[in-house]
Amino acid sequence: MNAFIQFLFNGISLGSVYAIIALGYTMVYGIAKMLNFAHGDVIMVGAYISFCATSYLGMPGWASVVLSVIVCTVLGVVIEGLAYRPLRDAGPLAVLITAIGVSYFLQNAAQLIWGATPKNFTSLVTFPVPGFLAQYKVSAVSIVTVIACLIIMVGLMWFTANTKMGKAMRACSEDKAAAQLMGVNVNKTISMTFAIGSGLAAIAGVLLCSYSPVLKPTTGAMPGIKAFTAAVFGGIGSIPGAFVGGILLGIIEAMAKAYISSNLANSIVFAVLIVVLLIKPAGLLGKYVPEKV
Repeated sequence: MNAFIQFLFNGISLGSVYAIIALGYTMVYGIAKMLNFAHGDVIMVGAYISFCATSYLGMPGWASVVLSVIVCTVLGVVIEGLAYRPLRDAGPLAVLITAIGVSYFLQNAAQLIWGATPKNFTSLVTFPVPGFLAQYKVSAVSIVTVIACLIIMVGLMWFTANTKMGKAMRACSEDKAAAQLMGVNVNKTISMTFAIGSGLAAIAGVLLCSYSPVLKPTTGAMPGIKAFTAAVFGGIGSIPGAFVGGILLGIIEAMAKAYISSNLANSIVFAVLIVVLLIKPAGLLGKYVPEKV
């Protein structure tokens, strides 16, 4: 029983990282209706910035996270402005190919700057774990990750429901042309969406590398794909859906590694996604919206 609870906590912790990344995916898709497959590589950049800030500049952990968020936020706005904004009226295939190109560009740029040799990322989260959790070998990183994920989800839901920019995002999500006629600055709104998503990616990168302390230029590739899977699983475009999808995906992966096979864990995760989409194509919390022609 203790082992099961330990695996469950591990799954929730890992799923919380996926959920934070998935929230970035779902924000961008919900407002801009585009899949930013370079999102996983922004995670990697955020982790490298935090690593350099602590290892080379001697900054405290919290300051390195703040710096990482700032850099990734600016990077997200730059990527949107240079790579995606010119394709605003282009077809989805052009946007997809561009996103893949941006992803490879970031990976190769990271390899040129930091080298291909993996770095050992020192966890920035260290504090005594309460006794009732320590007996299940729950780490401080796991606790912080789950709490951060909950705060981010609640914060995003409040932001989109109660702020002027959040309401502008919801308007753009419904109909960009109509929103523009009502005075919404669509370009500014989409840029803000990318900024928020990229800032979340930086936090996810630090937590991911604190959880699995090996940092390399491809660090964000597989977590990015899994987080996209989580967003689709929960219902892409839905903030609660991204959270639920991420948590469930983490639990499924942890249980598959523990009770079936670590080599088959990824296959099982994607197989579950296929089954869910066959039963409920819009995802667990997603809503089917008929396409207007």
